[in-house]
Amino acid sequence: MITGSIVALATPMKVNGDIDWEALRRLVNFHLDNGTDGIVAAGTTGEPTTMSFAEHFDVIRAVVEEVDGRIPVIAGTGANATSEAVELARYASEVGADYCLSVCPYYNKPTQEGLYRHFKAVAEGSKLPVILYNVPGRTASDLYNETVMRLVEVDNIVGLKDATGNLERAEDLIARLKGSDFMLYSGDDGTACDFMLMGGHGDISVTANVAPRAMHDLCVAAVSGDTDRAHQINTRLMPLHTNLGIESNPIPVKWALHRMGLIEPGIRLPLTWLSEKYHSTISEALQLAGLIDD
Repeated sequence: MITGSIVALATPMKVNGDIDWEALRRLVNFHLDNGTDGIVAAGTTGEPTTMSFAEHFDVIRAVVEEVDGRIPVIAGTGANATSEAVELARYASEVGADYCLSVCPYYNKPTQEGLYRHFKAVAEGSKLPVILYNVPGRTASDLYNETVMRLVEVDNIVGLKDATGNLERAEDLIARLKGSDFMLYSGDDGTACDFMLMGGHGDISVTANVAPRAMHDLCVAAVSGDTDRAHQINTRLMPLHTNLGIESNPIPVKWALHRMGLIEPGIRLPLTWLSEKYHSTISEALQLAGLIDD
């Protein structure tokens, strides 16, 4: 079981949109040096929907190679076609990822039965343990707790990333799974602290891209039940949690990484670089977190 801060890694790109492989490897080492407990490669924050299959595969492989077994790598393998999601999961297994993260199929709006069958097929078609990913704000497809409980019984489905931000739903699921080894992760930085204090196992985090050490410390405190320390760290990071969503992810976090001197200002259409009117907002959040001086 992975516990703690799992970064939803942004994929560095050059100004012309090409993937910056050297910068990707530097980012991986930035996380290894700063306590990140796991890395999601080619998840939502990594912009896989703008990549070719070959690029998607290459990003996962590059992260696995650079990590070299030091922390777990979770490969983003979601797709709205079940056959494609299975293919991505199989490839992630071949290159040595430890888990795959499979998002609810987007755009086509399946029923709960369709979601159940989709994820069951992914689990049966992959050698990798599967972590479900529910983010209805992006997919228009919501995985209900009742369906999660059905999927808990499927071999090879081992966890859930819940990016709904709905703590009542999280509390219900945590209670139902008490005593289980099924892994429950927040996918919403703003509510992740409370999610973990209620019994969640960690946070698959956007904020961790820019504040890996602080997010690691926050997760350690929250998972261990140290409420005061968890809230203290979380208060300092809350401007980042909030404002890294000021435009669609990963627009703000890529600008923040560039502001910190870690990547070039590259992103792919249909996403665009952060609007100038928000530059000062993100800079102030970075300052409050102690990540830049001015």
